[in-house]
Amino acid sequence: MDYRAVRASDAQSPMLLPNFTQVFLDLLPGDVRTDTAPRQVHNALWSRVMPTPVAAPRLLAYSAGLARELGLDEALLRNQATVEVLAGNALWPGMAPYAASYGGHQFGQWAGQLGDGRAIVLGELQRDGAPRLELQLKGAGPTAYSRRGDGRAVLRSSLREFLCSEAMFHLGVPTTRALSLVATGDLVVRDMFYDGNAIAEPGAIVCRVAPSFLRFGSFELPSSRGDIALLRRLAVFTLRQFFPHLLPAQGEPSKAAFGAWFHEVAKCTAGLIAHWQAIGFVHGVMNTDNMSILGLTIDYGPYGWIDNFDLGWTPNTTDAQNRRYAFGNQPGIGLWNIERLGTALLPLFDNDEQVVRSAREIYQQTYGIEASRRFGMKLGLLFRADLDDGALLQDLFDWLAAAETDMTLFFRALSSVVILPSVPQELPPLVHAASYAPLPANRVASGLAWLQRWWRRTRQEAASAVELAGNMDAVNPWFVLRNWVAGEAIEAAHQGDLSKVQALLDMLLQPFTEQPQHAAWAKKRPEWARSKPGCSSLSCSS
Repeated sequence: MDYRAVRASDAQSPMLLPNFTQVFLDLLPGDVRTDTAPRQVHNALWSRVMPTPVAAPRLLAYSAGLARELGLDEALLRNQATVEVLAGNALWPGMAPYAASYGGHQFGQWAGQLGDGRAIVLGELQRDGAPRLELQLKGAGPTAYSRRGDGRAVLRSSLREFLCSEAMFHLGVPTTRALSLVATGDLVVRDMFYDGNAIAEPGAIVCRVAPSFLRFGSFELPSSRGDIALLRRLAVFTLRQFFPHLLPAQGEPSKAAFGAWFHEVAKCTAGLIAHWQAIGFVHGVMNTDNMSILGLTIDYGPYGWIDNFDLGWTPNTTDAQNRRYAFGNQPGIGLWNIERLGTALLPLFDNDEQVVRSAREIYQQTYGIEASRRFGMKLGLLFRADLDDGALLQDLFDWLAAAETDMTLFFRALSSVVILPSVPQELPPLVHAASYAPLPANRVASGLAWLQRWWRRTRQEAASAVELAGNMDAVNPWFVLRNWVAGEAIEAAHQGDLSKVQALLDMLLQPFTEQPQHAAWAKKRPEWARSKPGCSSLSCSS
């Protein structure tokens, strides 16, 4: 297929095509080469690359809410000429595709140059009175950073990323977004569990949206190479574009400005991970190249929501032995990643390691405050250490883990307990129902004792029981995108049935609201999903 630009007349819509800029390319140095041969790229932060055209692009799903936010008319979005753009077969005027260069620590080890191996930024969408947003195609073909990869993605992983991006947004978690999911009409060969059983699967492309896709690894790579001039240039760009409130009134950013920026990154990262913990989300692959400099959840690969409360659970098969990125380890890994970023930025701090130590303290303090606040809200409490709320919360965690209890269902059930007119005398049915196995008598007794302590503690709040119940339902989701639910939608999509995808999109819009028509998906994990591949475990393979 010939590569072409889409004109306004092609779209057959009264809406004007969006405007695009290329500030990242204009202000930062790039690769002199434009081919896709794998290589080490030095003295540059990006490489120009055209998406590789696909055979038969077809729009499978899109986020209507995000489209409106971007100023894209839905008729324009559904038009086949636009689908060609979202598939990488064409460009709108002003788009200037590129792949970003970055490095990263993967599973605790420095991996050197990585870069966008199957992601291509199309351009920065310019909106009146609003920040620019980058549109990026994931699965659009090889780049200079693809190494031995083909730059493509399969339907199952693309669908998971599309749905999860929107699920997290509507849960209130800072995240990149997903505008569209397009089938390519091509097959992609993948060995899902790296066990020699490669198969050809339908290909797909997700259009991801974010203010920036800059990562911790974007700064680590030039620093690791001793290219301090490039590191400084990228840091100055980042402050001017995304942290302008930290800039001095005149002149170039100083050590103080860079330090303040790093501390803000530490703070927003800690807050993000506290939010993950509060909803039971496990990223699965918290490498430094998957950590956003803006504190967004980025790169949805082998993610998952915990079903039964298990601090040691990871959805990532690659991490199954060491469990580095397990649910309970995420706060500590976030701190470790901040320290790696701090080490990379040391030249900007005049090698003052106190800046990094201070960031460590800021991260720890912020995480403690935010985790306490969020879990307090889940319990209907304004968290107070002087009332022993820390012990109350820790005792709950211990009970949930020992009783193999579904985290989402348990917390959601508490709003029905808080409105009881007197202290509960038995474990309520909804709490029983959150367990994955019948509770022995001792677990029933210890669970009831905890509920009684908590119920009495709620009576020390200023709000009424009814108000507390409403507040709790506003932060304890009725629905989260469990892996087995996404798996059912993927299986149906492989058969050409997109009805479950659309139903999930509808559910994701209101995750805190009970939706009886979708009740079958708002329940604990079925037994068949406990060990089924794609439900209990996923790989980093696309």
